[in-house]
Amino acid sequence: MVELEILFQNDSFVAINKPHGLLVHRSKLAKDAEEFALQRLRDQLDLHVYPCHRLDRKTSGVLLFALNEKAHREASELFKERKVEKSYLSIVRGFTPDAQVIDYPLKSEKGNLQEAITEYKTLERFEIPLVSGSHKTSRYSLIELSPNTGRMHQIRRHMAHIFHPILGDRPHGCNKQNKLWKETYQMDTMMLHAATLEFKIQEKQYSLCATYSDEFYKVLNILKGKI
Repeated sequence: MVELEILFQNDSFVAINKPHGLLVHRSKLAKDAEEFALQRLRDQLDLHVYPCHRLDRKTSGVLLFALNEKAHREASELFKERKVEKSYLSIVRGFTPDAQVIDYPLKSEKGNLQEAITEYKTLERFEIPLVSGSHKTSRYSLIELSPNTGRMHQIRRHMAHIFHPILGDRPHGCNKQNKLWKETYQMDTMMLHAATLEFKIQEKQYSLCATYSDEFYKVLNILKGKI
């Protein structure tokens, strides 16, 4: 089994670059899963590890674990108090505005409306000769996002809400685009990557960064005309 990429490790924390498709831990929502980041990292390090936050199964990127209960409590409190700065990179359908704040409440699993705010800025736009319906070309944008709240599937649901769904997202994305990319490029990975994570504990500043997955690089190269 390929080892998980370690981004950072000290006596208190370890951070990995989580691959797309890997669950953080066992979940009732994904009974088909046989591998989990928690289990793989524990076996790789031969240490107990405690997840400090979550990433969707389909999202790649920075995932932080604590190596003891004290560090876990401290980090969990920071996430709860929104004192952790997170940034994501995503490829979405269409040309997005230069920047936007999405302030749109989302329903919880229990049906309650919860405050949800996501900011993003556009880094690059692409138009490629990929026929989609009556259009001879297809347009996409590479964006950097910063969620101010942490609701389930928040970024995915917010981008779908403003009609710029994330490429490869199911069920919140565009089925026609997803099918087109799967048939044309054999690509069905969701283009959402947790790029950076920054926080401060006991006067120590942590700045963690994860590189793109191979699939993300492939899609960018297609959009840039390199493939």
